[in-house]
Amino acid sequence: MWMQVVWFVAGLVALVVGADALVRGASKLALSLGISPLVVGLTIVAFGTSAPEVAVSTGAVLGGQTDIAVGNVVGSNILNVLLILGASAVITPLVVHVQLIRQEVPIMVGATILLVVLGLDGRIAWYEAALLLALLVAYTAFLVIQSRRESAAATAEFDAELQPPAPDAWDAKWPVQLALIAVGLALLVVGSGWMVDAAVVFARALGVSDVVIGLTIVAAGTSMPEVATSLAAAFKGERDIAVGNVVGSNTFNILGCVGVAGVASGSAGLVLAPSVLAFDLWVMLAVALACLPVFLTGREIARWEGALFLGYYVAYTAYLILAAQSHAALPAFSSVMLGFVVPLTVVALITSVLRSANSAK
Repeated sequence: MWMQVVWFVAGLVALVVGADALVRGASKLALSLGISPLVVGLTIVAFGTSAPEVAVSTGAVLGGQTDIAVGNVVGSNILNVLLILGASAVITPLVVHVQLIRQEVPIMVGATILLVVLGLDGRIAWYEAALLLALLVAYTAFLVIQSRRESAAATAEFDAELQPPAPDAWDAKWPVQLALIAVGLALLVVGSGWMVDAAVVFARALGVSDVVIGLTIVAAGTSMPEVATSLAAAFKGERDIAVGNVVGSNTFNILGCVGVAGVASGSAGLVLAPSVLAFDLWVMLAVALACLPVFLTGREIARWEGALFLGYYVAYTAYLILAAQSHAALPAFSSVMLGFVVPLTVVALITSVLRSANSAK
């Protein structure tokens, strides 16, 4: 068992290092070729931090563990909003000024709704996954076209964060940049294999399902690049990047990760576990919808809202653990959440929206 922990940690390190190398190489190469830093930030960086999810989900499908593949995507999206945005907002209130971010939130919500609709029959067929990939291509093209009309403030922010390498920098030459991309991809493939294999052993040893491991341990592991990127951006005061990274990554997780894994699954498709279909998929949708009123309140995620997100992530994780063990406290826990905590949260969000609307008049 301890050796599996070592392999899991080694796989996680390989994923984080590989994602960093891939993002560094791809972004530097794009900037060297004269591509706008705004485009690089909205596509390569946001998508690159989701590369571990793609590698793990695809590797899980090829290894026959589709529960881990789907659970990884659903769990990562829930973690991204509740844990990463919550922690970032607690560090500093996330005031979002750029119009583009407000547009990406409805796109993320739309992608989430589409995934729920496609999964209602308990399976994501390969042609449905291909549709998701086609939408990802269209979404990326939309971002590139939109960036040409973006405000000077948004362009300046990404220019400061992403700059072409200096002529004498070690990563200024394109052979080095290509090598970084190749090494990053190799580490992602190897690391994903180690993590998936170790996660399967964990699930069997702990007596829980693959899907629970995918929703928790694997999802947290593959979300480390998003955690590092958003928290670092929050500490530096780059709030648009902190929010945009999470929103862009969630959209990519649905369109890209599920798309690639679903196509790789072939005619079998991605089968959704009954627990995911009955509960976790709807939690992911509720979390995405919760972003709308939060952003409407002055386009800000306040500290209290960040703390609320963190509290919900703790509650969600506690529910998964209790459900996996069929614990006697599960009915009481569920009753308190559904009968008291959730209604209070809805009232608080509606009140914030109404106050924001009144102040705008």
